[in-house]
Amino acid sequence: MRLRIVVTAIAALLATASAAWAQADYPNRPVRLIVGFPPGSSADIAARVVGNRMSQLLGQQVVVESKPGAASSIAAAEVARAPKDGYTLFMLSSANIANELINPALQFNIVRDFAPVALVNTTAVILTVHPSTGASDLKGLIALAKAKPGELNYASTGPGTAPHLSGELLAQRAGIKIVHVPYKGSPEAATDLLAGRVSMMFSPASAVIAQGKEGKLKLLATATGKRLSILPDVPTMAEAGWPTAEVVVWAGVMAPAGTPRVIIRQLERAFVEASLTPETRERLVVFGADPVGAGSKAFAEVLEKDLALWQRVAQASGVKVE
Repeated sequence: MRLRIVVTAIAALLATASAAWAQADYPNRPVRLIVGFPPGSSADIAARVVGNRMSQLLGQQVVVESKPGAASSIAAAEVARAPKDGYTLFMLSSANIANELINPALQFNIVRDFAPVALVNTTAVILTVHPSTGASDLKGLIALAKAKPGELNYASTGPGTAPHLSGELLAQRAGIKIVHVPYKGSPEAATDLLAGRVSMMFSPASAVIAQGKEGKLKLLATATGKRLSILPDVPTMAEAGWPTAEVVVWAGVMAPAGTPRVIIRQLERAFVEASLTPETRERLVVFGADPVGAGSKAFAEVLEKDLALWQRVAQASGVKVE
């Protein structure tokens, strides 16, 4: 019996030592960073810009993989089931928070199944219309929607995402009826908006800034607390006469829950540094993004705040994913 106890203790010590060695040697192979939206989306842009710098800091390639679909839930479910070793990470966005609140069929839970690593950046959301609508400002758009109930449609980056719920919130508060048209991500939605196949969209700034400046799209208002420095002539929703909750699309890195804390800390330091380097900031700002570079604790607070915000919006709108 005593021999068996000794052997068991030695085995446990060896297992602990092996795990410690593996963590000390981390990373010793490429790290996958999975994004749930297509290339060109705000989350994908953030992942590729920051991932490039991360590769230099970690000494291993950070491979960004786009796996769009179901408002990023397909990618999230894959990472939730991944090994808890720091080699498979998820670029979480505010889309996942809103979607979780209205989709009871999801097979994962953001709080339970993921560990926050770092908040990378935020991106402003802009109410944008196709010039063919004839609306030159937000009040004009609302008047048009009231005159033509159910005839205007609006694009989103998927059911339950911030752009979707922002449209629902505006419809509720303004007393208008507009038709939701979901897409896999902002690039596809913006393409159809540009072609006039949809009338309007609450879009991440990265998808519409260039077209707005060229006059191909009309940028009516930003869902931010203040005007964007890159778009000084575009008013906020409050300035346009319709105060609403401030809406930004943010992107942050998550690891599967249970990933060793020592690995989380290493990734946290690297992502924060990568997010705040001058070259990263320069590349993100042109897309209407604001680099944040906040650690795991601050990121967890953002998650808690957003869960509360979108819970109120979801309840008020009554939106559910069937």
